[in-house]
Amino acid sequence: MSLFHAVAFVDHQSAEILQFASERVQERKIHEHFKFTRQHHSGVRTEHEFFGQVCDALDGIAEVLVVGGHTGLADFRHFVDKHRPLTAPRIVGYEVVDHPSESQLVALARKHFAGYDLMVGTRVPT
Repeated sequence: MSLFHAVAFVDHQSAEILQFASERVQERKIHEHFKFTRQHHSGVRTEHEFFGQVCDALDGIAEVLVVGGHTGLADFRHFVDKHRPLTAPRIVGYEVVDHPSESQLVALARKHFAGYDLMVGTRVPT
């Protein structure tokens, strides 16, 4: 069975991507490697590299729910909309959450995708 759905918890320092099917969960973690850039006097380039790595990890996943804290989620959404237009259509929703466990993330995503799949008329087992 393919892993059609995923939930990604994203903040400014790390991301946890959980692809799941009815009986299996596959996890991938990505951590930011901060490096200060003199030219910008900030970590903007590092953040963009990190968000780019998260988008790369989402390649090949049909539908993704992205969750996280308000600021990190807003910054990631802005990055995706501006720099990754091919990733944006596969993100089916953004939700603000506060550091849930892996099982809570999967439960939240299963609930979200059950409603989403019914709304768009897709019958994909989760």
